[in-house]
Amino acid sequence: MNKIIIAVLLLLAIESNAQENKSLTLKDAITYALQNKSDAKRAKYEIANSEYQIQEARSRALPQISINGGVTYNPILQTTVIDGSTFGAPGTIQAALGQDWNSIAGISFNQTLFDQAVFTGLKAAKTTREFYQINEQLTEEQVIENVSNNYYQVYVLRQQIALVETNLETTTKVRDIVKGQLENGLAKQIDLDRMNVNLSNIKTQKQQLLNAVQLQENALKFYMGMPISASITIPEEEFAVTPFNNQDSLNPNNRSEFQLLKKQEELLTLQKKAMIAGYAPTLSLSANYNYLGQGDQLPWFATPSEGVYWSDFSSIGLSLRIPLFTGFGTRSKVGQANVQLQILQEDLKDTQLALDLDYENARTQISNSIITLQSQKENMELAEEIQRNINNNYLQGLASLTDLLDAENASIEAQNNYTSAVLDYKLAEIQLLKSKGELKTLINN
Repeated sequence: MNKIIIAVLLLLAIESNAQENKSLTLKDAITYALQNKSDAKRAKYEIANSEYQIQEARSRALPQISINGGVTYNPILQTTVIDGSTFGAPGTIQAALGQDWNSIAGISFNQTLFDQAVFTGLKAAKTTREFYQINEQLTEEQVIENVSNNYYQVYVLRQQIALVETNLETTTKVRDIVKGQLENGLAKQIDLDRMNVNLSNIKTQKQQLLNAVQLQENALKFYMGMPISASITIPEEEFAVTPFNNQDSLNPNNRSEFQLLKKQEELLTLQKKAMIAGYAPTLSLSANYNYLGQGDQLPWFATPSEGVYWSDFSSIGLSLRIPLFTGFGTRSKVGQANVQLQILQEDLKDTQLALDLDYENARTQISNSIITLQSQKENMELAEEIQRNINNNYLQGLASLTDLLDAENASIEAQNNYTSAVLDYKLAEIQLLKSKGELKTLINN
């Protein structure tokens, strides 16, 4: 029985480890981030909160109903001086009016019939929801940009590690050949020392890259909202150079930043209308019904025979308020709203210029990156071919160790230049997608 339990636990552990080391594509990374990153979650909470803001604004246009009640004890009743002739007693009489105990319970109703500020506030609340929906879209795009940038940086570092490991294997073989030649008297000690130094430099480079990729992976997991202790594996694949239409023109309405400002402009316009509504009259309907008990003892559950008397009363009213002069307060608020709108108009102009700049720079960068990437790929392949030829010539005694080391260093430099060009191209591609408002295509494809 114990053996069966141990076997099951081992299988679960193996399955869990396989899940933890699941290959993580860019789409997987972005999807995970949109579901787990705090920024994305916060944007969704703001949308949910805007629904409550709409309900709050709507409540001002709905009937307000309340139940009221209270009890009052008067240990000393206030006296009033009255004309005694009313009661057949000429002269002035000082009398205490009221009862020691009073208790009242009632229900009141109030309905706004017309208040322009209330109706404008409801429109503003609905527009606020749209504002937060656009803000969620912008937040998601920022999450996608951060994850994509860090994902490709991790990919390039891992590619560099793979290249270094290949160079390390090749250099180790050559070092072993030189060592054998030295033992057979066909090489000098300095040749072996130079190979050992070169090998040590490659090992140091590998360790530096391992440290760098660990730091970059931690950054990627942070932008994904993933626990730093989690293990991730990025698949090795060739990234295709994506052709793009150089004749495209930028439509600023595709950018969330521009949409957000336009929605903010709409909100400020509604705010201005709400301020102007301060000049408009308001009309409301009210009604109430109350039940009053009075006596020389606590009225609750008492009857007239016990000196407690109950009576009811009610009222219905229509209230009209027409503002005539508010000390220029409303005018000042409208003026402030106008200034805020003017400021936002300038922000819109500046944002449109910035978006145009981003788009043109992104197009230029992607064009240059494609040329550089193709050039560096050809250069890397040529350097590798030269290295193979010189390596063969060295083994045949037709090339010196210096030629071999120079060719090896040139090949390593060409490889690093190529991987850097890959990173530059992918980062430029992200910026181009961002400038066109198409970052979400990274997860929709």
